[in-house]
Amino acid sequence: MITKVAGPLVVARLESARKGDLVRIGAKRLIGEIIELRSELASIQVYEETAGLKVGDPVETTGAPLSVELGPGLIGSIFDGIQRPLDEIMKRSGAFIGRGIDVPSLSREKRWEFKASVKKGDQVNPGDVLGTVEETPLVAHKIMVPAGLSGPVEEIKSGTFTVEETVAVISGQKISLLQKWPVRKRRLLGEKSPVKLPLVTGQRIIDTFFPLGKGGAACVPGPFGAGKTVIQHQLAKWADADIIVFIGCGERGNEMTDVLLEFPKLKDPKTGRPLLERTVLIANTSNMPIAAREASVYTGAAIAEYFRDMGYHVALMADSTSRWAEALREMSGRLEEMPGEEGYPAYLGSRLADFYERAGYGQCLGTPAREGSLTIIGSVSPPGGDLSEPVVQNTLRVTKVFWGLDESLAHKRHFPAINWLLSYSLYLDNLKDFYSREVAADFLPNRAKALKLLAQEAELEEIVRLVGLESLSAQDQLTLFISKLIREDFLYQAAFDPIDQYTELKKQHLILHLILALGDLAGEAIAEGIALADIQKIEMIGRIARARTSRYEEIAELETALKEEMHTLRGKL
Repeated sequence: MITKVAGPLVVARLESARKGDLVRIGAKRLIGEIIELRSELASIQVYEETAGLKVGDPVETTGAPLSVELGPGLIGSIFDGIQRPLDEIMKRSGAFIGRGIDVPSLSREKRWEFKASVKKGDQVNPGDVLGTVEETPLVAHKIMVPAGLSGPVEEIKSGTFTVEETVAVISGQKISLLQKWPVRKRRLLGEKSPVKLPLVTGQRIIDTFFPLGKGGAACVPGPFGAGKTVIQHQLAKWADADIIVFIGCGERGNEMTDVLLEFPKLKDPKTGRPLLERTVLIANTSNMPIAAREASVYTGAAIAEYFRDMGYHVALMADSTSRWAEALREMSGRLEEMPGEEGYPAYLGSRLADFYERAGYGQCLGTPAREGSLTIIGSVSPPGGDLSEPVVQNTLRVTKVFWGLDESLAHKRHFPAINWLLSYSLYLDNLKDFYSREVAADFLPNRAKALKLLAQEAELEEIVRLVGLESLSAQDQLTLFISKLIREDFLYQAAFDPIDQYTELKKQHLILHLILALGDLAGEAIAEGIALADIQKIEMIGRIARARTSRYEEIAELETALKEEMHTLRGKL
């Protein structure tokens, strides 16, 4: 029974309770999780509003940890932080979530067409694919042997089934389309491999300058209004992942509403089908119970790992982990734990590491052989944009990509507002073979050259502020001019332009190559005595500026035209 109620924390006297078990609390049977045990007293974080609970109310343990239901019906669904389907809750309780409402995560009535891929008598092991369900036109849902189970297939049948009906019997155990998995327990790969493929996003500053590999982890910190949520949305729309899991963790309700209204209308760029046919949405907005916010990232990670184990490349967007850390801090305070830096619990770093290290690339368990990956992109909202605060610093220790958002760029309407002088990627060595083989041999050398020009521009701008542009040499003025072209005609990207919102890798390489080629040819011309002002008047500069909104075929021949125009200009000397 309850002995204390303090916000979302309830202390109850329980016998035979285990840390991590789910419990039902009070007459309304609210959902909670045991997070601390002291003798017979259990501290429970309640995932619902605790108003009305009183000392003496009953508490009943379920004997099982917080788990997700895994099976057909996940794709296209919208869940709250503990995997309750929001559309079903709305049908039962209206526009507001009713307290104590108990709704199964996956429909028990809908029937799915299951096609078996093994036969009676086959020997199977954990992770082996028993058959598939065509969940959507974009996702073939693989039904796998659960962890810890192996032996001969005693019975299996194809046909239409609900998620609870038996489709196979293995070593005397009945197997249905539905599995359950504890959200805080990692699903393991058969063999983890180094990252070797980029997650192509179509965003030029990301793919060319600061790439993220499939199976990697990225941190996107920035102050309010810098565009964190916009970047997360763009990546969810355009990243070349097979499955998208989007977690709205503690964000404003109107932002999550935009996602929920926009996603059903978006088309998958590869197939033309609705993007929602390969997306799972988890919405735990700022006005929902804070304890469920802490669980939401684990719920999303467990679902994402499940699809990775099928052999899919999965991208998980968590927006934002700062709100998740605030939930940790609040629960830690109510448990009267010793606070760490800025009031966050001392275990903040280990919890963040545990979450981000669920990312990975490798060989999945079971047969047939298949490779899958889980990429995690977490945004961080530090107060006042302070990148030295604990959540940012602990995140940077475990992620290898840092996309630092700049409020001044956002105010100038330069999007994506990623600061090229602050950001970095540590996956370049892993991806260099891919870029050389699939894009161009000079892709990474061009990247390094462009970043060097942008760094030189920052230094020269300080000189210009002090003594003026006229004090610079012609070559330094050319550096400023080419850097300006890189910023405005390559790094800036219009999210609402049907062509510019997504740029394939070969087109990215071609645009940057053209700008750098212009710089090289202009440098040679200046050395021969041609004025920079005359070079800036050539027609090709305007055509290069329009290249980002042109088709690849239209800009493929521009380098030849550029050389001819520069040759003509130099011939007039």
